[in-house]
Amino acid sequence: MIDILLQILILGFLVFIVAECLPGIQLDGFGTAIKVAIVYSVINFLLSWILVMVAYPLIVITLGLFLLVINAIMLWITDLIVEGFKIDNVVTTLKASVLISVGSWVLGVIF
Repeated sequence: MIDILLQILILGFLVFIVAECLPGIQLDGFGTAIKVAIVYSVINFLLSWILVMVAYPLIVITLGLFLLVINAIMLWITDLIVEGFKIDNVVTTLKASVLISVGSWVLGVIF
């Protein structure tokens, strides 16, 4: 249980930092970043395996880079659900997806 809470806090921190760094993302505050982290985690848990199975040929052809597009789709869905979190366009969504994915991986290795 503590691990899940720590992962949510780390993801919320990453979302907050990415929103501060990228000009196309509006975020109301750290509380909203935690909401984004929770919704993104639930969407990732429920939807990512379906998207990976459907897009498996593209993932293989692109040597896994299409996973970033799948993460961007899940971030876009999160944008539609969470009030106080807005991403302006597709390019910003892809950039945020890359930054969050890399940040999650790095922090996952550390913690």
